[in-house]
Amino acid sequence: MKTKGAKKTKVNIVTLGCSKNLVDSEVLLTQLRGNGIDTMHESKKDDSNIVVINTCGFIDNAKQESIDTILRYVDAKEEGVVEKVYVTGCLSERYKDDLQKEIPDVDAWFGTRDLSRLLKQLNANYKHELVGERILTNPSHFAYLKISEGCDRPCSFCAIPIMRGKHVSKPMEELVLEAKNLAKKGTKELLLIAQDSTYYGLDIYKKRNLAELLQRLSDVEGIDWIRLHYAFPAGFPTDVLDVMAERANICKYLDIPLQHGSTELLKIMRRGITREKTEELLALIRAKVPGIAIRTTLIAGHPGESEAEFAEMMQFVETSRFDRLGVFPYSHEDNTHSYSLNDNVPDEVKQERVDQLMELQQGISLELNQQKIGKTFKVLIDRKEGGNFYGRTEFDSPEVDNEVILDAKQNYLRVGDFVMAKITGASEFDLIAEPVQH
Repeated sequence: MKTKGAKKTKVNIVTLGCSKNLVDSEVLLTQLRGNGIDTMHESKKDDSNIVVINTCGFIDNAKQESIDTILRYVDAKEEGVVEKVYVTGCLSERYKDDLQKEIPDVDAWFGTRDLSRLLKQLNANYKHELVGERILTNPSHFAYLKISEGCDRPCSFCAIPIMRGKHVSKPMEELVLEAKNLAKKGTKELLLIAQDSTYYGLDIYKKRNLAELLQRLSDVEGIDWIRLHYAFPAGFPTDVLDVMAERANICKYLDIPLQHGSTELLKIMRRGITREKTEELLALIRAKVPGIAIRTTLIAGHPGESEAEFAEMMQFVETSRFDRLGVFPYSHEDNTHSYSLNDNVPDEVKQERVDQLMELQQGISLELNQQKIGKTFKVLIDRKEGGNFYGRTEFDSPEVDNEVILDAKQNYLRVGDFVMAKITGASEFDLIAEPVQH
């Protein structure tokens, strides 16, 4: 008589939150496949018997999305669609004890630094020979490169150090190896990410070493664009700007979260910088790297933000003319310093302030985009959708910034290729273009 064989393990990894989480999921995917385990990322089919949810615990909306996703898979487990549900990532790191009580049907919880333990749970070993190897979950022509983990900054509103721990830089040799491996697989653009990229090297090289890292990565053959994200303004290493100016494959682009435009609020937020110093830094960045696109993020409605301080932030945005801007309503996060302050700006006022800032930025973005009409830019084609190709210039990061739209009926282009394109039209957040023969 035949005995029924055990069902072969198939794992589905579901990722929520930021690009740093995506990199963690890609490392997990690479390790599991390296162990011969059939693993998918965000599989559309319901044929995986194990689901690993990589959660985000950053602000209220993200936490809610993570909890909703966990509950959805716990229901699927009750219905017999999946056998095991494991939860990892920031939400799990931060609230594991509470969540275990609230959602007992999850089979195991893991924090942000529990990769080996999670692999063991899945009957896999951590394979050191796979360090520097990564299976990408996005189109292979661009890849996120996480240069460090954790954060040592004392920002009053931020729970990231609670979830991610102290700052730990990844050795330069490892990052260069990873970049070379990615280039061999066809990656043309590296997006450097970290909780704070300007701290890179302080722990292992005893100095801020981001400039040297950029030089070393810039030398990797096949990498056409390197893009820098999440640079902290206080103590910004200005030698980075010299490297950016001299190396053609380092994008004239900087993502530098500033959080506010009022010195008083920056003090409450424990940002270690004043508005005046911020404006001096922005002027220096623009002087050293002419034509650079600056992206920033701001928080509206932090405890203590009066109408006068909000007006100051509006004026700061008006005069700074950022190329890209994101605004978050303040989220009152437990165990942070700001949590001890009175959350005294009502939610509807926070949202009104977000909307006002974004409306102001819309006008600035439209003006800046219209200035590009008639000019020609190098564009990386990201995808084809409907009757159009969508790409980006060196001044835009995937998913958060402008896209360049090209008519697919008129032009035969390939995803992952660079084309020279002339801008023929502009809206607040997109550019219309046509390829030019060169």
